[in-house]
Amino acid sequence: MTQQLIQSNWHLDQVHPLFYLIVYAIDTLCTVYGVSGLVSHVAERLGLQGLQNAIQRFLYDQLNPDAEIPGDRADLHVCPVFHGKVRVFHSASATFCAPSDQSGVGGMHHEIIRATPSWQGGHPCYDCILVAKGGTDTEGFCSLMVGRVRLFFSCVHEGHRYSCALIDWFVPIAEEPDELTGMWIVAPEVDNDGRRVQSLISLDLVVRGAHLIGVYGSDLLPIDLHFLESLDAFKAYYVNKYIDHHANTLVF
Repeated sequence: MTQQLIQSNWHLDQVHPLFYLIVYAIDTLCTVYGVSGLVSHVAERLGLQGLQNAIQRFLYDQLNPDAEIPGDRADLHVCPVFHGKVRVFHSASATFCAPSDQSGVGGMHHEIIRATPSWQGGHPCYDCILVAKGGTDTEGFCSLMVGRVRLFFSCVHEGHRYSCALIDWFVPIAEEPDELTGMWIVAPEVDNDGRRVQSLISLDLVVRGAHLIGVYGSDLLPIDLHFLESLDAFKAYYVNKYIDHHANTLVF
């Protein structure tokens, strides 16, 4: 099974010379969330009013990969119409090869990336990820994007099943890492109205999980600051490249 997955995803090793990515089908490995159904119903239940439009723009990109105007800037009326069902998942499973880390068999590693309103019956958990830009000759962090997963789901359009992730984006605040820590610093991306910028990506662009650390100022943190607020409470975040050797070889 593993060998088949490696072969079928071998083209992905062209994304970056230091890794290749294998993402298993989320339909078979993740728990189905109870609000799965028509996209309008799911969007209303989850408070994601822009979900249907985001899917249509995503489908435009998938069906027109060479278009001069990307889906996020295309007129909505030229995007495919979608009123179908979506199937929501609590998490996705990523398996990737990290030859520099010898803890797995042949350098193979496996991790769960979560996007759930209740992890193991407790608090919500929406993990951060590294995403491959694709179509670029750059290396290291310049070949990656940072996002926080808000939703994993699949949908079917014209007989083809798409596995997707809805992402809140972070953007670098400088063109090089922080001189003191050696880590890149990112900030939440917002639009002109101050709202978080979201978009859909195909699941096969996910590289691995990411760990963000708040950039602290000189003031003390509020004593009642809950850890659940840590990814919303700061204006900027370090992208931690010291979580393991594989991350250190990627985020340089």
